[in-house]
Amino acid sequence: MSADVEHLLRVEAPQVLGALTRRFGHFDVAEDAVQEALLAASRAWPVDGVPENPRSWLIRIGYRRMVDLLRSDQARRRREQEAGIAELAMREPARHAPPSQETDDSLTLLLLCCHPALSTASQVALTLRAVGGLTTAEIAHAYGTAENTMGTRISRAKQRLARAGARFTPPTDADRDSRMVAVTQVLYLIFNEGYTASTGGELARVDLTREAIRLTRMLRDSLPDDAEVTGLLALMLLTESRRPARTSRDDELVPLDEQDRTQWDPGLIREGTELIDSVWSRREVGPYQLQAAIAAVHAAAVSPEQTDWPQIAVLYLWLERLTPTAPVRLSRVVAVAQAYGPPRGLALLDDLNRNHRLDQEPLTRQRERAVRAHLLQMTGDTAGAATLYREAAALTDNQVERRYLLDRAGRLGVTHAPRAIG
Repeated sequence: MSADVEHLLRVEAPQVLGALTRRFGHFDVAEDAVQEALLAASRAWPVDGVPENPRSWLIRIGYRRMVDLLRSDQARRRREQEAGIAELAMREPARHAPPSQETDDSLTLLLLCCHPALSTASQVALTLRAVGGLTTAEIAHAYGTAENTMGTRISRAKQRLARAGARFTPPTDADRDSRMVAVTQVLYLIFNEGYTASTGGELARVDLTREAIRLTRMLRDSLPDDAEVTGLLALMLLTESRRPARTSRDDELVPLDEQDRTQWDPGLIREGTELIDSVWSRREVGPYQLQAAIAAVHAAAVSPEQTDWPQIAVLYLWLERLTPTAPVRLSRVVAVAQAYGPPRGLALLDDLNRNHRLDQEPLTRQRERAVRAHLLQMTGDTAGAATLYREAAALTDNQVERRYLLDRAGRLGVTHAPRAIG
C-alpha cells in the first residue's frame, strides 16, 4: 500500500467513524466496523484504484459491516431494530450518501476518546486507534507492549465507555472545556513518545510525532481561538524542527549543543514561531505556550553560545509555578546551570532532590542521573560523572540513548563499577 493511500485512510478514518457512530450509536461496534472498512480498502484500492469518493466508499462498507456485527451480537433481539435501520440506510441512496465535506467529527471523537471514565493510558490508546487510525499492532509497538495486550486495553476502554453511557454528540462548551485538558495532554503524550521512544532501537517514532502534529492541527482548526491549543501546536513544530539533527549518520544521538543547526527545518521553525507570537500577547499564558516560547528561544539561536539561557531559566521558573512537575523542575536545573554555571545547577538539583526527590520520581529517575553526570563532568569530577552516566544508561530501554550514555562514560576513561541504584 502506497504512502498516499495510507495517509488518505488515516485522514478519513475518524470521519467515517463519526458518521457511523452519529447515525447508529454504539461507538465500540462502529469502531470495529471502521477497522474492517479500512482493511477492505487497503486490499482493494492498490488493485482497483482509489474510488472517486473514498469517504462514501468507506462508509458504505462500514454500514454493511455494522449490520453483520449487530446481527451477530448476543443481544440480537434487543438490537433487531437497529439492524433494520442499518439495512434501510443501505437501501436508500440518500441515507448512505457521504456526510457533507463541511462535517468534521474530529473534535467530538477526541472528546469521546478522552472521556473521564478512562485512564490516561486508555485515552492515549483509544485516540491513536479511533482518531489517528493506527492499528493495534502499531500502537503496541510504540509503547513496547504485546499486540494482544494493547488490544485488550482498547477493548476494555470501549466497554468502559459503553458502561459510562458515553454518547457521540457535538460537544457543549462546558463539556469541551472540561475535557480539553485531557485532550491536549493525550496529544502531548503521543508526541513525546514519538520524539523519544521509551523502548526500541530507534531514538524517535516519526509516525507518532507526525500523527500528533496532524491531530493537533485538526484540533486547532476546530478551536482557532484557543491559545493553549495554538501553543501546543507551536511547541510540537518547533521541537520537531530539530529532529533531522538529533542523530548522526550512524544513528547515534547528538545532544542539542552539538547539533548541526543548518539541518533544523526552517519551515517548521518559522511556522511555530509565528504561532506562538500570535498568542503570546494575550492576558493568560498557559504551560504549552511557555514551553513553545522556550523552544522558540532555542530556535532563534544560530549557535549554542548565542542561546539566551537566562531567559530560558526565567521561563522555566514561570512554567514550574504553573505546572510543578518533576520533568519541568529538572529542565530548570539544566537552564540554570547553562545560564549561571554548573555549581549553581548542582546546588539547585540537590535542593530539588531534598524537597521533591527527582532522583526517585519515575518520570525523572533516569534523566536526573544523566543531568547530574553532565554537570559533574563540567566541574571536573570525571569519576562521579562516569558512574552516573552508566547508571542512567541502565535505566533506559531506548537503545540509542543507552549507547550515547555509555559512550559518554567510556570517553571519560573511568572504569569504576557503577553504584547501586536505589
